[in-house]
Amino acid sequence: MSINQNANAGALPNFRNLGILLRILVIVDGACLAAALLKTTEPLVLIEELIDVSSLVQPVLMLSLLVLAAANDWLHRLRYWHAIAAVVVLELVITTGVYYLGLNLFSGMGALERYWIFTLLLTGVLIGYFDLRGRALSPALAEARLQALQARIRPHFLFNSINAVLSLMRQEPRRAEQALEDLADLFRVLMADNRQLAPIAREVELAKQYLSIEQLRLGERLRIEWDVAHMPADALIPPLVLQPLLENAVYHGIEPRTEPGTINILINRDGEQIHLVLRNPYRPDGTHHAGNRMALANIRERLALHFDVEARIKTVATADTYEVRIVIPYLKARA
Repeated sequence: MSINQNANAGALPNFRNLGILLRILVIVDGACLAAALLKTTEPLVLIEELIDVSSLVQPVLMLSLLVLAAANDWLHRLRYWHAIAAVVVLELVITTGVYYLGLNLFSGMGALERYWIFTLLLTGVLIGYFDLRGRALSPALAEARLQALQARIRPHFLFNSINAVLSLMRQEPRRAEQALEDLADLFRVLMADNRQLAPIAREVELAKQYLSIEQLRLGERLRIEWDVAHMPADALIPPLVLQPLLENAVYHGIEPRTEPGTINILINRDGEQIHLVLRNPYRPDGTHHAGNRMALANIRERLALHFDVEARIKTVATADTYEVRIVIPYLKARA
């Protein structure tokens, strides 16, 4: 699946997203019921009216969803208003075709203009709904970014990183220089506009830079095991999903221990889904859940904004490990 994801206003929704399709189905079917209720409230007559309206609306709806899903990439390459015009034209063409097919099968379907008006009204309502939803979610993305900065740039991390670099300046200047470059890259990403999806390979690179900084002060106490052999490098993911989870894993799973601890990161593809699993040591008597709450809520919100119901995040705590599992649809950038 290839699409340029955008959770902002002024962009059409992803017509291949299950959550978007479910919203369209609910709104259209609700409009059909409302149209029937405007004519009568008698149960038997209401059923007849609903069947009359649905006889053309449901075939148009199903065919529209198929056509829009097929044309999804093309529509997202157009300017916003051009894309809206294209959607309107597609809906009118589909309505006309289904109408004349139904006219040959059924009698008493009414004037074509009646269905054109209904199609235009529903299309306008849906476009307006998704536009308003995008505008409503844009502040949430900005707020998520602010929360990310507050949650992820912990003062102790910055303070300890600088001290670790200073301790290397004389003895290992090259290593200190690399650490400063990693720290600069990390903060550059944290301060950037992170509303667009990014390649997962870049997220892994950022995570490795972060862990290399932490290893300066933790040394052998921090052990990392990566399992990314089956990770598609071109898969898209919301930025700053992996790094805050790793920060929590270090802060709550490694720092309280005197003995070495291992953080495991698994990323692979399973069909049309990407699975991310992060596992770290866990102390049941600690405050792991409290410390993780803000980062997990932030990530859960951004996954929902980008992928709707197609993404999920789950945490599992056992006697000695804490695990975060994330599943997202496999999307990749256009060539």
